[in-house]
Amino acid sequence: MDGTDIVTRDKLVADLRLVVTDAEELLKITAGQAGEKVAAVRDRVQRELDQAKVRLVALEDKAVAQTKAAAHATDAYVHENPWKAVGIAAGAGFFFGLLISRH
Repeated sequence: MDGTDIVTRDKLVADLRLVVTDAEELLKITAGQAGEKVAAVRDRVQRELDQAKVRLVALEDKAVAQTKAAAHATDAYVHENPWKAVGIAAGAGFFFGLLISRH
């Protein structure tokens, strides 16, 4: 899993939250509307909204679990290879320092 996956997942979660909020607002606004077709559409939207909320919670839980797993793996690696980790960090810092100094 790279940084792009995390950004994409975070954007997806944010977008889903926005859709859920908009759908809930739409359901509130149309609550007073009468008619069989309107009621059927409202019921369908409510069911789909409930399912979307469940999927959103599952997606968030999965993202949290993967983030924790990555953090634990990183922590374990650093504890098992402290000098290698320091060397990698120093090299990365030097490289980024060179890039920044050229601009």
